[in-house]
Amino acid sequence: MQPHRGNPTSHAPVERKDDHVHALRFVVAAALGLFMTSARAEIVTRTVEYKQGETVLEGFLAYDTAGPARKPGVLVVHDWKGIGPNTRLRTEMLAKMGYVAFAADIYGKGVRPVDGKEAGATAGPYFKNRPLVRDRVAAGFQYLASQPNVDPRRTAAIGYCFGGMAVLELARSGADVGGVVSFHGILENPTPADAKKIKGKTLILHGADDPYVPDAQVKAFADEMRATGVDWQLVAYSGAVHAFTIREAGNDNSKGAAYNATADRRSWKAMEDFFAEIFAN
Repeated sequence: MQPHRGNPTSHAPVERKDDHVHALRFVVAAALGLFMTSARAEIVTRTVEYKQGETVLEGFLAYDTAGPARKPGVLVVHDWKGIGPNTRLRTEMLAKMGYVAFAADIYGKGVRPVDGKEAGATAGPYFKNRPLVRDRVAAGFQYLASQPNVDPRRTAAIGYCFGGMAVLELARSGADVGGVVSFHGILENPTPADAKKIKGKTLILHGADDPYVPDAQVKAFADEMRATGVDWQLVAYSGAVHAFTIREAGNDNSKGAAYNATADRRSWKAMEDFFAEIFAN
């Protein structure tokens, strides 16, 4: 009696051409996925020179090479110490969100105060010369809007402390900017009637205990905005003083300027929601 050999292929796997095809597709898809992930994370940054009149300015540009050919553009304006670590950090954060972000230089190339005393002396004349502030911030906004990867119909501007004042001046000048956001910015305005020139929306993110922007200044700003048809919001964060988004400010509220992690997180989220609204179309 012959032993039963059975089907010689019944226990051995059959290697088919389709298996190679599926395996190859998987490898290609995985490689493509890794490539796309890498591409999405490729943030380009560079320092650039531009001018306002005869003054040479030095800004900081950041964007992601992936995504649509044209993206919304966001101008970032520094605090009273000029473009520094916080300004560059926020500019890069905006680039990672899919925006073309440009940190404008209000002071001029090489003018970077090293401490509060120098910053006060440098910023002071600008508070008294709002037309110059408007010219400088407009030069930065024009540079941003001229970038080939920016959709000039979708723009915004954000500013910190001194920069909050500057982006409000940009809006008050009648610039075609979709919205401005002030983080613990100075709200005092020597020309209240100019608020009627604002074309976009306005978001004020304010430290409720900020001694440099007292309640009287906040009320005057609110009254100024009520006299216009502008779409505006004002959010006050409890326990927050001036400079609440700047880590270098320390954590001692008694100094009048201090970092507040909760207010920092909440205000950034408020900005994100604001941008989602103004860039929806």
